[in-house]
Amino acid sequence: MISIIKVILVILLLLCLADMPYGYYQFVRFASMAAFAFLAYTANEEGKQTEVIIFVILALLFQPFFKIALGRELWNIVDVIVAIGLIGSTFVKSKNHQSNE
Repeated sequence: MISIIKVILVILLLLCLADMPYGYYQFVRFASMAAFAFLAYTANEEGKQTEVIIFVILALLFQPFFKIALGRELWNIVDVIVAIGLIGSTFVKSKNHQSNE
């Protein structure tokens, strides 16, 4: 379930690199905030405090209520970095999970 959420977030964030309508970017901000909040909650349940802090910061960064104006280019860079981090965390987690079985 966590991996699916991360993959969906990666797709949403990378689609932000295309020229999309403004409503799409608002949707991505809201969906990202909700997903990162959920990921922070699950990381907290697993006792992974570093991940909790990272996901809370990302939820605050992407929240749509008090927008952080970074400019399109900088947001594109943030989107790519977060997408790469999510991909990396998905593969590291599944690799560690497989080696523990």
